[in-house]
Formats: sequence, C-alpha cells, structure tokens
Amino acid sequence: MPLPDLDDLIAEVDRTCATAHRPGGQEQPDWLELLTAAAAVSGQLQSLADDLVEDYVEHCRMHGCSWKDIGTALGVTRQAVQQRFHAPHKRYGPEVMAEELRQAMMQVKQAAVQHRNNYIGTEHLLWGLTAEDNGGTRLLAASGVAAHDIHRAAQARLGTGASQAAERIAWTPYARKAMAFAEARSQEAGRDLIDCADLLVGLARVGRGVAARILTDAGFDASEDSGPKTPGPEGSGPEGSNLEGSNLEGSGAGGDAARAEHAPVG
Repeated sequence: MPLPDLDDLIAEVDRTCATAHRPGGQEQPDWLELLTAAAAVSGQLQSLADDLVEDYVEHCRMHGCSWKDIGTALGVTRQAVQQRFHAPHKRYGPEVMAEELRQAMMQVKQAAVQHRNNYIGTEHLLWGLTAEDNGGTRLLAASGVAAHDIHRAAQARLGTGASQAAERIAWTPYARKAMAFAEARSQEAGRDLIDCADLLVGLARVGRGVAARILTDAGFDASEDSGPKTPGPEGSGPEGSNLEGSNLEGSGAGGDAARAEHAPVG
C-alpha cells in the first residue's frame, strides 16, 4: 500500500475544504480556511502514526523487550518512552462478557488463528460477532442489515499472514477502543456484562478501521442507538483500554503473535 505523498494530501485538503473557495469567482481562496483543513488532516495522520507506534510498543512489551531497548529503537531515552507509553491499560476478561459474547470470542480467535494473523483487529471482531445468531446479529436485522452480508464482507478482509503460534494474540488499538465503547454502552444500560450488541455498536462508533467501514457501507447507523456516544472516565475509555490475547484463552484453540490493524492507514 503506497503512502500518500504531499500532492495527495494537498488535493485532499482542497477537496474537503468546501468553505475555502469564495463565491463570485474571486481569484484567491480563503487561505485560512485551507490552513484549518490542512491542520485537521495533519492531526488525523499524526493520530494514525501514534496508534501505529503504540501498537508495536505494546507487542514489544508482550514479548519481553525492555523499556531501554524500546527507547533505543525509537531513538529516545528509556524515561521518555516509559512516560509516553507506560500508562496502564484496562483489561477485559471473560468475566465481564455475557455468554453470547464469550461464544463470539471463540469465533474471533479462531479467525485469527486460521488466517495465521498475529493480531486481532476490528475485522476479526466483526467476523466473530456475525458467525452465529446473537444480540449483535439481531440488532443488525432490526436495522435492516443482513448479518450474513456483513459476515462475508468481514471474511473478505481477513488476509492470511505468516505468524507462528503464540500464547497470546494482541488486540489492535481500534479493537480495544471498540470494546471500551461497548463497555460504556453496557454500563449506561445498567448491565454488568457486555453483550454482542454492545460490541457491534462499539465497532461502529470507533469510526475508523475495517469494521466501521463495512458497517457504514451496509447502512448500519450507530447514532440511532440510544446508548452513550463516548466512554466513561479515564481508564475505561478507548485510550485507556486493553484486551490481550490472554482474555481469549479458553475461548478457542491455539494462539498467535502480534501486530496492528492498519486498514485506515486497518
């Protein structure tokens, strides 16, 4: 996948900044409006770049790399890399999941293992959620979206990797964010356990990644859901959440290594 060059980014700014071109055929556009749009595009790219680096830092830690070695790889000190990446992530285990979501997680892990993927991204979560009848597929049906179409679309995005089996499979940043949104929706409804419908809505609300694009293209609108639009306080929100492959132990056979979903770059 070729990365965008400067010309591509300039064209994107011009395309998305509808307010930059003055009425009446004036020769000069509104350069301040274009600057604002350029800053927004730059921020989106920086956010993706930060997610990419954070993902690999997490995998390095999972596989025993020291903070000193990680800092050396990034060209910064151990103290600097710890300060940036050492914030604890919330962990979700099977005990916070409804039985139907635990069953779906078996499918999720199976998809990663069978495709030799060393990560669990939003495409794996969406595939697992739509593998069998559950609250998520019923929510899709109520929205006029066929679950089997979503399942096929997710299947088409599951590429085959070359990973060796590992004890744990790391979750990508967008997959973790989806689970945080799911938890927030469950709590808002006064439920102790996260169910499949919660995670489906969470995937849509992330707004980025493979699953969000599949759901949007299919016409699923999470904004029509009555749950919360943002996660709870720090430590329970998207940026402070973590699901590791150990959460899926006992939910399926085998394991894999680690990577990230980079479709939006996931």
